[in-house]
Amino acid sequence: MVKLDRLINVLGGYGARLVCAPRSRSTALGSVALHDPAERAPSGDDVLLAVGIDERGAVDVLSRTAAVVVVFRLDALGEEALAAARARQIAVVLVDPAVSWGQLAGVVYGLVLEGRETESGRGPTDLFALADALADSVGGPVTIEDHSSAVLAYSRRQEGADRARLETILGRRVPEHVRAELDERGVFRHLAASDVPLFVVPSDTGCFQGRAVVAVRAGKALLGSIWVETPRPLDSAREAALVQASRTAAAHLLRSRASADLERQVESDLVIGLVEGHADASTALSRLGFRADAFRVVAVQAHNPGERDSAALLAFEMATVGFGWSRPGRSALFANTVYTILPHEDVGPAREWVRALAEEMPRGVAVLAGIGGPAGPDELVASRREADESLAVHAASAQRTSVVAYDDSWHEILLRRLQRVAASGRAPDRGPVADLRRHDQQHGTRLIATLRAWLEVQGDLGAAAARLEIHPNTVRNRMRKLAQVASLRLDDPDTRLALIIALAADRHE
Repeated sequence: MVKLDRLINVLGGYGARLVCAPRSRSTALGSVALHDPAERAPSGDDVLLAVGIDERGAVDVLSRTAAVVVVFRLDALGEEALAAARARQIAVVLVDPAVSWGQLAGVVYGLVLEGRETESGRGPTDLFALADALADSVGGPVTIEDHSSAVLAYSRRQEGADRARLETILGRRVPEHVRAELDERGVFRHLAASDVPLFVVPSDTGCFQGRAVVAVRAGKALLGSIWVETPRPLDSAREAALVQASRTAAAHLLRSRASADLERQVESDLVIGLVEGHADASTALSRLGFRADAFRVVAVQAHNPGERDSAALLAFEMATVGFGWSRPGRSALFANTVYTILPHEDVGPAREWVRALAEEMPRGVAVLAGIGGPAGPDELVASRREADESLAVHAASAQRTSVVAYDDSWHEILLRRLQRVAASGRAPDRGPVADLRRHDQQHGTRLIATLRAWLEVQGDLGAAAARLEIHPNTVRNRMRKLAQVASLRLDDPDTRLALIIALAADRHE
């Protein structure tokens, strides 16, 4: 396992500082998550990357998370946040804000999920550690294989291993005569069609003992399988452990495939550099094969209940299918979001690209997407920000079925920006809106709702009454009461505009 001490030492090269260390530096770390404000339950992963969290929000994160270590990209944390970390035994790491989250995520994910080496020294892949852990859980030797029966990893546990297993490990592939017998029994047909574990009875020829096997799948795509030697079918607890291991293996295989492809990695680095503003735009676009003058950035997230990382990795796989210059866009996987640069000024091709991507995803996977506004080579950072904000609008609107484009949703994005300003405490907390709200709370009136309706219909008493489902005279009486409670110059256009903005940004409504 990777130790906290190792993580600190590696991140030290990126300007990291351990500012709170209530745990031993020998604490083992085995999983990584990104802060997701949409998640109701706190993540149970060991390392939490607090993306998008400022000093004010750090207290809430540290009060709720179940992580062992939380990484912030901040210069400092206040005493309240540090006290919360100490109280909950959470190690806190601060990284220089000059370091991008793209770099941090790559280093931490690579170190924790892909950089571990097992005690037996069989290699750096996390699949060996997974095989060892599963063997301990189910009580039998484990082999993890790809879709063509090549061995990817195996457990060090060998008690009772049969001849077929030993030949498989030595030859790094299931022997052909064993594959033929398994194929004749329909084992591979089962793996291709089902995620339910299968018990394979011992061979009549004595070639192999009993086995439990489960498919390793990402969506509909069969990536491989996990095999456990066992003389009898697994009980429900051990079978559940096998199923959970198959999901974990799927995430590792997809991430390994995504990071192992050198060309794809080069593309990802160039795309991230462009959307974060770190790369020379003309040079990077040329290296990506773009010849256009106008672009759009698309941000995509994919969610599959019960599988934290595999849906995002599969979306990245789909976005880069048929790798080469024939694809319209160039993509990068940053944390749990796929960013794609498309060489189009019009929003139509971007919408079609998202639709085609969503159709390729397995049933049950929810695809959320945001399309930034048109941008020149030096405006891709702005288009990426707009894509992120459009994605947030899509995520916040459960009833939306189509992609959100900045062109159509700029007003919603503007209101969300205003709401963030209000939430950060920079909006006025005194004045007519606050006075009216206080009156409503103390007297049970609806002055705020009445003012909002009146402004929305531009002062039409009849229309406002219809919206509120009351008599126009009631609206007239409430408007007089408004003038008594708060100092309002409703005949002044600037005052009316300020009231509209204040009500729109009001986080309490």
